[in-house]
Parts: sequence; structure tokens; C-alpha cells
Amino acid sequence: MNLTICVCAGDGIGPEVTGEAVRVLEATAELHGHDFSFEAHPIGGAAIDAAGVPLPPSTLEACLASSAVLLGAVGAPRYDGLPSGQRPEAGLLALRGALGAFANLRPAVARGPLLGSSPLRPEVVSGADVLVVRELLGGLYFGEPRGQVGAGAKAEALDTCRYSAASIERIAHVAFRAARSRRRLVTSVDKANVLATSRLWRAVVSRVALEYPDVELEHQYVDACAMLLVTQPRRFDVILTENLFGDILSDQSAAISGSLGMLGSASIGGHVGLFEPIHGSAPAIAGQGVANPIGAIVSAAMLLRHVGLVTEADDIEAAIAYVLERGDRTADIANGALPVTTSTMGRRIAEAVAEVADMRHPYHAV
Repeated sequence: MNLTICVCAGDGIGPEVTGEAVRVLEATAELHGHDFSFEAHPIGGAAIDAAGVPLPPSTLEACLASSAVLLGAVGAPRYDGLPSGQRPEAGLLALRGALGAFANLRPAVARGPLLGSSPLRPEVVSGADVLVVRELLGGLYFGEPRGQVGAGAKAEALDTCRYSAASIERIAHVAFRAARSRRRLVTSVDKANVLATSRLWRAVVSRVALEYPDVELEHQYVDACAMLLVTQPRRFDVILTENLFGDILSDQSAAISGSLGMLGSASIGGHVGLFEPIHGSAPAIAGQGVANPIGAIVSAAMLLRHVGLVTEADDIEAAIAYVLERGDRTADIANGALPVTTSTMGRRIAEAVAEVADMRHPYHAV
């Protein structure tokens, strides 16, 4: 398969972790005889520095023309004083909207070798496997009107949370279809006791559930879900929720995997998918070679799975598991072990792609 992958490394640790994801993708392409081409384009703060805007037209054009987009992270404190529409995060939101990526999939799995890295007790987290399905193009992040008026003690700010039945219905179908290939439980999270948008959310999700009689649906308030996610994470299968709640809960689910650096994501639904680790740009550790690239590499595996290269995605995920079983750790998951650098972790996973493939199909000389 020929793929053109637009790499928007972004800011902070973004270039470091996306570089290792590209390394793993290159190793996978070589192993399986594919042709992956990578085009680098700026986004976020890097784009502001280069072109004066967080999402240059050339970057957007390249993303729309690509097979998939691999993104690092955006943002840095030095841009915090800019108006909201000119900040690095505005570029990411605009890209998601332009791609039509309304469904964000964020898996969090408790891996046996890393149970000691989780802040949760091993007996609590062991066996947990959660998929957060987050609606990505609605809610407070996109609703209008928004903005600030006045200054000083008279300043007022407004954000609008807005959802249509159609936008809720389409993300609900994503969650129910995902549950069918898992443990067939959807937990829909809202705040229906307070918010009108949540009451609509609950009604629409309940209606969609009738089309999936083989999948169980339960409703939970977001505060109760947040508590249960750290006290009983094994009870969850697919968590379906709106934009803001999904942003928060999926970051919280990092406790299951042991670190934000472990988690990847796929933003899908439009013509081109966007794949990125869920962590931020972490400017405090940028350039030090200590960032965990596994979230970006998991995102690369999700990219391949999305375009139909399932065996290749399986190889990457197996390579990650193999390297972790062997004891390789970056600083965030070291838990007392001697950590390896970002590039060392990426290189070892890239090398392991071929090793795990050989284990699956060993060569027997005659």
C-alpha cells in the first residue's frame, strides 16, 4: 500500500515523539513491503513562528490531501497571551473541524509489566481495558457565541455548549459499533440532572441503543464516572461522552496505563483521519530526550488499523508489549528502573516489529 502521511509534529515534545512514531512506521513499511511517504508541516506554536498563524493554509491543504495525519502536540506558555483564536490550540481545533473528525477514540489498557507504574493499586487496575469515545466537534469547544467583553472587574466571558440530535446520534453509533467488537457495554456519560444538552444527549443515546439490542447501555453522571474510573476501572468497556467530559475522563484514564505518555488516539469520521498521543506538548521536558514516545507509536498503530493494515498494526502493538515485557522504560514509567531515552525506546520498538513478526511466522530452514 502507498500512504502519504502528513506529519504535524507541533511544539514541545511533539517533534521528539512523532519522530519515533515515524521510525516505527518506516520499519513496518519495510517489513511488509509498503511505501509510506512522510510530509512535514508546521502547526501550533511552530506554525505561528514560521507563518504567523497556528494553522497555515499550506498545512491544511497538505493534511486534506494526505492519507492520514500524524500529529505531535501543540502549545507553549509563551503563546498564552495571544487572543484565543490565534493561540496554538486554535490551530488544532480548526484542523479537527476541517477534517470532519467528529469521533475521538482513546483506548487505555492496563499492561501487566506496568501495573507498578500506575498510581492505582495493582488489584484495582489489573485487567482494565477502557475505550473512551469522545464527541470532538461540538460542545463548549465549538459552540457559539463565545468570547470576552469588558475588562478588569467588569469583564465577562461566555462559552456556549451546543449539541444537535444529529451530532449526538452519529457519535453514539460509533460507540455502539465499537462495543460490539469488545465486551458489549456502553456507558454514556452526561450531566443530565443539570444540563439541557445532557438531557438531549441521554434521550438520543437511548434511542440509538434500540438499534443495538446485543449491546448493554447504562447512563452515568460525569462526576460518578470519574470516581468509578479510578476505583473500579474494570467495570467499564466503552465510555461514550461529549467533548469536554471526554477530554477530562480520557486523561484521567491514563492512571490505568500508568502514564499519559502511554495513550494514543484516533480522530475519525471525515475523509482523513488524525492520529495523535493524548498528552500535551510538555515544554518543561522538551529536548531532554526523556519523553515517552509510546503514545505516539500507539497512534501510529491506530492509523494503520484505520486504513486497513490490521496485521501491521498488530505488529506494532505486539512490539510495544514485547519491549515492555523485556523491561525497557522511559522515565515516566520507570518506577525505580533505569530509564531509557525517547530515541532508544523508539529504536527498540522499531527493531522489535521484525522480531515479533518472526515469532508469528518463524522461518524454518530445509
